[in-house]
Amino acid sequence: MNRDVFWSPAAGVGIESLHLIEDSAGVAAEGVVVGSVDGTSFRARYEVECDRRYHTRRVDVTTLGQEPESMTLRADGEGRWTDGRGAEVSALRGCIDVDISATPFSNTLPIRRLELGQNESAEVQVAYISVPELRVEAASQRYTCLDPIDEDGGRYRYESVSSGFTAELPVDSDGLVVDYPGLFDRVSPS
Repeated sequence: MNRDVFWSPAAGVGIESLHLIEDSAGVAAEGVVVGSVDGTSFRARYEVECDRRYHTRRVDVTTLGQEPESMTLRADGEGRWTDGRGAEVSALRGCIDVDISATPFSNTLPIRRLELGQNESAEVQVAYISVPELRVEAASQRYTCLDPIDEDGGRYRYESVSSGFTAELPVDSDGLVVDYPGLFDRVSPS
């Protein structure tokens, strides 16, 4: 797989450009998000690397602007995380996936990794990174497969166990969100 995908926020102004490569070495995603949160504009760049089974291995998030800030996390795929200096981040112990608040791409990681059958569900621990603040914390999420992925796509229910937020997510045949009700819409680059 070698694709470019674009999303825009359902409310407000912004755009995201994602470049995604999946090959025999694993999964590499690179995205740029321009948007606003509570009336404050931001620009951010992220990179996510996963192994072939969609276990997160490295995450880099950088806010762009006059005073750029960045965060790097590495994971062993078994729930142990370290920061950019190699120090363990014990608050993330047990997290397998990453959820970057500014992008619906994050949902693809557990959807692809879990490979749930129809009506199966699983609770996952994620390293949740809020953008543009670059705060990270562990969060519990649940995914339920409503329609398994086929050549026409699929459908999943996402639940934030921590906040109670729920959304039904249609995805394409690669597990990428098509529409995130109230938050993101897929757009064509043309």
